[in-house]
Amino acid sequence: MSATNSELREQAGAGTASLPASGHRLDAAAQRRWQARARVAKALAHPTRLFLLDEISRGERGERCVCELAAMAGADVSTVSKHLTLLRQAGLVEQERRGNQVFHRLRVPCILGFFDCLEGVVTADAERRTEAACALPPHGETP
Repeated sequence: MSATNSELREQAGAGTASLPASGHRLDAAAQRRWQARARVAKALAHPTRLFLLDEISRGERGERCVCELAAMAGADVSTVSKHLTLLRQAGLVEQERRGNQVFHRLRVPCILGFFDCLEGVVTADAERRTEAACALPPHGETP
């Protein structure tokens, strides 16, 4: 038997607290909330930005310098700075200038839980694809 959406939300820790106060209608307040979520999702929709967030979390004291991140990403500082600006505008990271260096840290460490969720989706999809491929008859044979 399959779990209901509300049961799945509860298991995931989402509960009803993440539902808009308006309930299940897409009124103006709910629209603004979903737009804010979409801005965060757009900021996450690039492999380099996902990599930067992960590496920031692994840095000493949970932070990394832009120059360090640029070297890790194999990109120039200006490119990495643009990615970090998008992450900062989405509320995912914050920065602190120390002399000539700019350090970034996660503003909301809970984003790492989202990474765990993404990995679960990727793993489940890979398993589904493997099962589907195994169910196919060998090449040249008809079912």
